[in-house]
Amino acid sequence: MLRLSELFGKDIYTDKGDYKGKIYDIVLNLENGTLETITTEPLKVKSKLEAKKIITEKSVPYKNVIAVKDIFIVATKGRESSKKEEREAPKVNSSSLVKYR
Repeated sequence: MLRLSELFGKDIYTDKGDYKGKIYDIVLNLENGTLETITTEPLKVKSKLEAKKIITEKSVPYKNVIAVKDIFIVATKGRESSKKEEREAPKVNSSSLVKYR
């Protein structure tokens, strides 16, 4: 088990060994308490267009995460995790999130 705060700054690599960047921000779905997206750039932007660009170009959907320990390993495009029921995003207690931001 990892704390959410321990994820920031970890390196992200693809399953082919390509470096994607470091975890900068994490997008959570507060309605169901799951991790949605990991970004490699800050989401502090001035427009929706800038935010959309970061989400589409500088982020990784959490469903693509294959393994987490000292680094994150993510599936390359077209090779998403095949066992959807095993790769569900962990539940996050939203009351504890306030402590980190």
